[in-house]
Amino acid sequence: MMIWSPAGDGVPHVSVTVPSQTALLSDLRHRIAQGEGFAVATMNLDHAVKLRRDPDFLAAYARQTHVTADGRPVVWLSRCAGVPVDLVTGSDLVDPLMRLCAEMGVPVGFVGSTDDVLSVAADRLEARHPGLKVVARIAPAMGFDPDGPAADAVIEELSRADVRVCLLALGAPKQELFAARILQARPAMGVLSIGAGLDFVAGTQRRAPRLVRALAAEWVWRLALSPRRLAARYAACIAILPGLLIRALSQRRLNRQGRAT
Repeated sequence: MMIWSPAGDGVPHVSVTVPSQTALLSDLRHRIAQGEGFAVATMNLDHAVKLRRDPDFLAAYARQTHVTADGRPVVWLSRCAGVPVDLVTGSDLVDPLMRLCAEMGVPVGFVGSTDDVLSVAADRLEARHPGLKVVARIAPAMGFDPDGPAADAVIEELSRADVRVCLLALGAPKQELFAARILQARPAMGVLSIGAGLDFVAGTQRRAPRLVRALAAEWVWRLALSPRRLAARYAACIAILPGLLIRALSQRRLNRQGRAT
């Protein structure tokens, strides 16, 4: 289901497709039970900027089976367009999906971050969700190319371990590019791109406090921690907001006109 595309003109096929976490997990449960794969991307404004600049990222995003709204601006813009969605972040999906995998007896693999982070995160998630089996923990070398030979080797290692669901913690755009490649090579494997999600589980990175997140100020928290790294990124995100708001309001008007006819 197409809900709304925050990527802007020229890329209408990239859209938020998931209205809520409950709806997403219900569909993932069905796909796992049927032996079907999936690739879940979490759309935020940084992704919307990258989609305009990187045709390979755009192509990979178009091959994801599910796209959630990861970021308050995407949620607000969707509501302005008249198609409300819930905030569904990659980090917030880690525990619910691992709980689902434990219940269904599905082997899990982690790709990304570092060996230490993967080890700690696996131990903690297995302790939280009895029955969960993390059967592959792969920390690619620096400079990992999601389209290169090293990527083929990782896919083969996941297959040998009989991984059914894989968490990718590589950051955008690498994780979305690799997710699309995994799904193409192994159509029965499910992939969730989670950014720093495993670092949060392991405690090597600190997520913004709940109050800060509730106030939709997580971006301020991140900017304060890494101003040099994030200032230009957030400036680019802010720059596209006016155009996206105009587009959202225009879609809302068209939707109303369509209902009236």
